[in-house]
Amino acid sequence: MIKYLFSKRLQDVVDVKAEDTSEESKRNHVLYYKSLTKIISDIQKEKNQETEPAIKNHLDSRIEAMEKDRERIRVMFPDIKEEEWNGDTD
Repeated sequence: MIKYLFSKRLQDVVDVKAEDTSEESKRNHVLYYKSLTKIISDIQKEKNQETEPAIKNHLDSRIEAMEKDRERIRVMFPDIKEEEWNGDTD
């Protein structure tokens, strides 16, 4: 029984959902990517005004996580041109 539960749990962890690369998903991801770009910019401004090292480290961690998410999105849609990624963020 324990072997079955362990095996089932491992299967749950290993199962990876297929990425949705449809046109609708693409539009939504581009919008999300651009919103992350704006948020990162805002956090960098906040970090530049901050003096507390612990808070600066926290902000760096948030920026790093968002940058990883942006990279994941770019890998999902390699056909999108640089100009589209870096377009207007509003």
